Amino acid sequence: MLTIWGRRNSFNVQKVMWLVGELALDHAHVPLGGAFGGLDDPQFRAKNPHGRIPVIDDEGVVVWESHAILRYLAARHGGEAFWPADAATRSYPDRWMDWAQTTLQPAFVDGVFMGYYRTPEEKRDWPAINAAVARCAQHYRFLDSWLADRPFLAGDEPTLADIPAGTTLYRYFSLDIERPSLPNVETWYARLCERPAYRQHVMVPFDDLKG
Repeated sequence: MLTIWGRRNSFNVQKVMWLVGELALDHAHVPLGGAFGGLDDPQFRAKNPHGRIPVIDDEGVVVWESHAILRYLAARHGGEAFWPADAATRSYPDRWMDWAQTTLQPAFVDGVFMGYYRTPEEKRDWPAINAAVARCAQHYRFLDSWLADRPFLAGDEPTLADIPAGTTLYRYFSLDIERPSLPNVETWYARLCERPAYRQHVMVPFDDLKG
């Protein structure tokens, strides 16, 4: 059976859990990290020497790093819908996954969510937060223009392309921050909210993370 280690309110764990839900994979979940601790446990470190979540064990195949896990699960269990055989077609989700990890995630997760929401008010670095909010606005406007003539990032159906960027939306639209007009992103978000796996694994309360 597939086993997944990590706390459910972890952004990176949610990416993996969302795909697991989409693929309807039988799995066991082991809460780890944050309030659950366990990241320095020798048994866990033997699986991931970096001591970070998520980690999976799929019948003896241990994989860490969220995007590596997404690609592995899609390749092994997802079929053409999530892991196209054609390299050119597969490059579309690959591009969006890398863009989300290197461009969007640092601005939103590291800059806004960590700097604003997870930091006590008296310790917030407002110039840095405002700069991160502005970068996020730029990135989401880019997504909005891309989604003007397609329902999902890589075309007519959801793929791995949607998971890393789409996982940010529940928190982005929940925070009390300034946001630009994003009609196409909002429509995309509404489509994702219709998916049971997204509602179960991404739309998870995060009040306990507030600084």
